[in-house]
Amino acid sequence: MSFNDTSVATDSCSGFINGENVCLPTLKLPFYFAMRQDLFDSVSDTVLALAAPVVAYWTLSLLFHCLDMSGWKWLDKYRIHQSEEVTSRNRATRTEVFWAVILQHTIQTVLGYAWFAEIPRVSPTACYNQMEAVAKTLVRVTRFVLGSHTADAFLRHRGAGITHWLYWWGIPAVQFLLALFIIDTWQYFLHRLMHTNRFLYKQLHSVHHRLYVPYAFGALYNHPLEGLILDTFGAAVAEYLAGLSVRQAMFLFAFSTCKTVDDHCGYSFPFDPLQMFSTNNADYHDIHHQSIGIKSNFSQPFFVHWDVILGTRLTRKQIEERRQKVKTT
Repeated sequence: MSFNDTSVATDSCSGFINGENVCLPTLKLPFYFAMRQDLFDSVSDTVLALAAPVVAYWTLSLLFHCLDMSGWKWLDKYRIHQSEEVTSRNRATRTEVFWAVILQHTIQTVLGYAWFAEIPRVSPTACYNQMEAVAKTLVRVTRFVLGSHTADAFLRHRGAGITHWLYWWGIPAVQFLLALFIIDTWQYFLHRLMHTNRFLYKQLHSVHHRLYVPYAFGALYNHPLEGLILDTFGAAVAEYLAGLSVRQAMFLFAFSTCKTVDDHCGYSFPFDPLQMFSTNNADYHDIHHQSIGIKSNFSQPFFVHWDVILGTRLTRKQIEERRQKVKTT
């Protein structure tokens, strides 16, 4: 039996498959979704998506900066470096770092505004049309795997629930994970290239490594061209290839920004959720900023799989083993 391109959105259906049609249930919104063009009347989603990473960056950076300046002794056991090292070993002042980050945020915001110039309408009709596409794909795939008779019997009463879960939870989760993977891949190979190519390192990436001892608001202290290519373009490519909506992109940009700031915070907190997220954390990235690890730990900002696969991972344990080997020779 062939499956045609018509669908019905009504409560009067006897089941998910109604003859040759797909019968979609009444639209039920999950808690995280608002059926309106913009989340807030006074500001567009486009502006929110562009502001989210900037606000996240400076909010989290300010928190860590307050910890840096607090003088609280209980923090000493969590510091990766002593406070004095920030001024004695870094070759860029905090003022230079501040204005470099402001420049990068300005560039990414201007380009981002052009990138998000046109966004799709948010409406029940648009949601139904997208759910319809998911439902049709579900039917085709299930019939291919199980055969038409078994698939129709299975989907008649379960298809609506599966479609709802796929549309509101399954597909967005896969999109988000795909975006993380794309960003990690983009950053790993470009970051590694900037270390292996002497010209790129000298002209671009060496700027970031003026911070031998990283701190939070220095996370995006880069040459402007590096910031454009590595961070701004990388996020845009991930958003595009993963097919994210503006609201999904808003969350991705804010999350990746918080992760990047946390990776440069200078603290190894056992209770920091962003450091518990993966082994690619502040301590892991700090190794890369030291002389012994500058050719290692290129992965950023989420996972370490590329370092593991391509043999560029360096841990504290391996560093200690190297030092012990030097002592015994």
